[in-house]
This record gives sequence, C-alpha cells and structure tokens, in this order.
Amino acid sequence: MANSRLRTAMTKCGATVEAVARDTEVSPKTVQRWLSGRLPHPRHRHAVAHLLGEDEEFLWPEAAIQQAAGIGGAAEIVAAYPRRAHVDVGRWWRLIEGAERQIDLLGFTLYFLPQQHPELIDVLLSKCQAGCQLRIVIADPESDSVRSRDEEEGEPITLVARIQTSLKAFEPLLSCESADMRFQDAPLYNSIFRFDDEMFVTPHLYATPGNAAPLLHLRRLGPSGLFSRFAAHFEGLWADTRPLRQDRPQQAVRSGE
Repeated sequence: MANSRLRTAMTKCGATVEAVARDTEVSPKTVQRWLSGRLPHPRHRHAVAHLLGEDEEFLWPEAAIQQAAGIGGAAEIVAAYPRRAHVDVGRWWRLIEGAERQIDLLGFTLYFLPQQHPELIDVLLSKCQAGCQLRIVIADPESDSVRSRDEEEGEPITLVARIQTSLKAFEPLLSCESADMRFQDAPLYNSIFRFDDEMFVTPHLYATPGNAAPLLHLRRLGPSGLFSRFAAHFEGLWADTRPLRQDRPQQAVRSGE
C-alpha cells in the first residue's frame, strides 16, 4: 500500500525525491520504494521525519510495534570508521551547524576541533546566544591521567600544551550563559561529540592518538539504544567535573536520553 502520508508531507514542504535521497544518503529509487509502502530503516525514518518536520510515528504508524519491541544493537550506528581522521570534515561541520538544542563535547583536549574548523567558535557562540546548551569537558592538565596518557602517546605536542591551546580557543564562549566548560580527572575511556540527536564516539586505545582511534557515528532512535548509553556516560562524568570559573553555578544534569 502506498504511503500517502509520506507523499503529502514531501509535497507540503516542497521536498523532492532527489532531495530526500540526498539528505538520507540513499538512492532516489529507494525513496520511491518508501513512497510505494516499503518501511525504511530506523535511522532513515528518523532522518526523513526530521527533514519534513513530521513525527516519525505519523509517517510510519506500522513501525510503532517494532519500536515498542526495542531497538536492535546496531540500528543506531550510522557509520563506523577505523580512524577518526577518515571522517570527512564536511560531515563534522554539518552536525555542528545543524545542532539547535544541545552540544556536548568530551575529550582529553578537543584541540583538533578549532584547528579543523576555523569558524567553530563564532558558530558555537552564535548558537549559545540563540539558546543552544553547550557543555565542554576536557582533562585537567594537572591530573595523573593526563600525565599517564602523555607518556603513552609520546606525541611531540603534549596534552598539556594542547589543553592550554583549547582553553584559549574556547574562552570567548564563557561569556554566554548557555555555555559551560569544565575539567575532569577521571580515566577517560572515550571522547564524545554530541549534536542534538547525533553523536560521534571515539574509544581510546592504548598509546594511540585520538585521530588514529576508531569512530562511531550514532543517531538516536529511542531511549534504550547505544546513543543513550553514551549520553548517560557523559552525564556521569559531567556530574563529577569542576568548573573552570568558580563563580559559575553548575548546570543541572540532564537525562542521558
């Protein structure tokens, strides 16, 4: 049975088959199959619903039963890369620019982000001023974990030097009430980069710099998937951080979902 709700929603917002295919990274023929009644993959349903400004349950009511049964372990994995350096810079920028509600950044230094994106701070500042909540967590440069990690990596530019560079780069954001930046000194098992309902996760490997570590691109489909597990991990670390500026109250911890 043809999906008249999907066709009507596309017509309403002027989205062509080609535009939907481009946004969801599938072929136009696949979109035609969706219009003919085929149920898309969960991550594609999420992307199409976001593009069209409709509820996923409205566009595909038959998916509700599957959703209630739980999310498969791999359903939220959009892509996996052997190295973070393999991720196209444009993909990073699309997620950064597209975030409207929440951006969470967790890593040892986050040094590469402003280096990789010269306009990053201006864009983040603009988003914060528009109400987007920004939380940044980096390692305490005086912590034992930083000293141990420096010895492991043996990089020419030390973690402490990269942290100091990041602090200087991100400093303008501290003028915005919607932004907060904090230190953590717990063992850091992964880096997390959350942009609303999408996330990059980089597990830390022994003696391996971040740009050479694997990366997962996740997209949230529900409250019980991989995305929420890593989001909850961020919340746990956030609760144990200390502010760079002691005069700022700690923001309330949000749900891991």
